[in-house]
Amino acid sequence: MLRIPRAVIPAFAALFLAAGPVARASRPEALPFRPSPVPGGVAVVPLPGGRPGEATYHGQPLLSRQVGRGWVAIVGIPLDAKPGPDALEADGRTVAFTIRPKRYPIQRVHVADPRLVTPGPEEEARIARERLRIGPAWKARPEGLVPSLVFRRPTPGDLTASFGLRRIFNGEPRSPHAGLDIRAPQGQAVRAPAAGVVVLTGDFFFSGNAVFIAHGEGVVSLLCHLSKIEVKEGQVVKAGDLVGEVGRTGRASGPHLHWSLSLNDARVDPRLFLGSRP
Repeated sequence: MLRIPRAVIPAFAALFLAAGPVARASRPEALPFRPSPVPGGVAVVPLPGGRPGEATYHGQPLLSRQVGRGWVAIVGIPLDAKPGPDALEADGRTVAFTIRPKRYPIQRVHVADPRLVTPGPEEEARIARERLRIGPAWKARPEGLVPSLVFRRPTPGDLTASFGLRRIFNGEPRSPHAGLDIRAPQGQAVRAPAAGVVVLTGDFFFSGNAVFIAHGEGVVSLLCHLSKIEVKEGQVVKAGDLVGEVGRTGRASGPHLHWSLSLNDARVDPRLFLGSRP
């Protein structure tokens, strides 16, 4: 588990005081996002006895919230999940829920550098090394940080690639699109979609210049293809703080921002959490 240095804990406290009471201190009648129990979506599952408890899904800890008089688990569903019956574990009990089917459209993309579509041995070795660095970032759970589950778009612009697209690069099928692509000019400011702590930055083969922000309780954002990174690992950020500039580094056919959002190490559609915010 990622631990936050004592020196930055007062900064977390200031974040929460500025934002108002954290979610666990209130009893909302509704959650501030749109549940969608499909692959790449989010399921809201009532917990046994209507009380908080330790809940996990495929071995990953889940965040929970009080809604009215009861408690629910908030489950990020992986894009490769099969529709049908599924279950989480809560206090030693199996709690069933159902994943509904969803069919995502196909996107065809041309990339000038063929190595970004079919990497050679040297590139594969680099990708393997980078996965070892990236894996823990997706599971980061900074102590003392509670996500608000209210997000803002990291940069203005039109969506050029929606979440979940089945992508074909240069005629070759590849993994589904696990984020949103926002068209924007080179150098446009990219800002934190919510408060959190920067847990990883770097230049990666596919993602280019990238910033991972842990928002708390296993909620993590990835902002990538940046031309410039303006934050450092361990830095605490507020919603709207500058983290970098739009670019076209990594596997990108033009300047844009890619934003991925992850719950319990499952990439989910960020639009579910945007609501009416810009």
